[in-house]
Amino acid sequence: MDSFFFNITDTSYKITQIYKENNCYITRVDISNGIVFFDISLEKNIDKIFHIKNLDRMVFIPVVKDGNILLCDNINKKEYSSKKNDINIYCSSKQDFTLTIKKAKRTNIFVLFIADFFLKRYLSSNKNEPIDLLYEKIQDELSLELINTQPIDALSLYIIDKIINTKLENNMNSIRCEHSVIEFMIHRFSLLDIYDENINEDELYIAKKAKSYLLKNFVTAPTIQSLAHLCATNESKLKKTFKKVYKTTIYGYIQKLRLKKANLLLKEQVLNIGEIAKEVGYKHQGHFSKLFFDTFGVYPKDLLK
Repeated sequence: MDSFFFNITDTSYKITQIYKENNCYITRVDISNGIVFFDISLEKNIDKIFHIKNLDRMVFIPVVKDGNILLCDNINKKEYSSKKNDINIYCSSKQDFTLTIKKAKRTNIFVLFIADFFLKRYLSSNKNEPIDLLYEKIQDELSLELINTQPIDALSLYIIDKIINTKLENNMNSIRCEHSVIEFMIHRFSLLDIYDENINEDELYIAKKAKSYLLKNFVTAPTIQSLAHLCATNESKLKKTFKKVYKTTIYGYIQKLRLKKANLLLKEQVLNIGEIAKEVGYKHQGHFSKLFFDTFGVYPKDLLK
């Protein structure tokens, strides 16, 4: 069985044109040993089917800007779909599946494949770190599992654009692109919810109830006192429990939700930055922009360009 990933010798950043006709294309790029991406742009296409059969342990992330992908797991006889505006994270330790790019008027898809030996470089010995969790998952006999689904956001598109357009650089393409891939991984993996095993049911119930309420009311967030009352607990226990479960303060989580929503609004490019700031609960555009930069390392104005 051939490996999906190639072994670097004196070659890096290898571009392979799988399909090309007029302005339509399917391009595979081997960035370095253990990282591959597909850049797919089609118009009025018929179904295009790829059979992937390897023993490589990997995490892969389809980003569907337009169109639809269907994954058929031939081992467990399951189907998974990634539709327009989805970013999905899948884990697999042995592949026998078909990846079908479904017929569509317009298809624009980016798929990133990351080998376990690449993830291994960044293990922290903390099983609650996202990379450690994903790495451990693909050490099991796992054909295909959907780990997470999130909507496409402006920052993800911004980083993907950097990954794809590395080919325009004159030198150090592999290291430039790998740097952007790591930036993308940090952003996407940070959205995973991971719980400590030593959290009891009562703590998890309180934290999840608080989280559920904040998800619906983060723009005009309640006071800690009000939130504690809604969760049938006291302020001290709520703050301690929430931080234990979600590794952040309640205020930090509210800020994360606001900036995540702003990230989605920036993708739509309908509102200006001041309007987006107010839409997610910030009165001052400057304060919002600074928080956004401190969190994501890029200013909102750069994502609107």
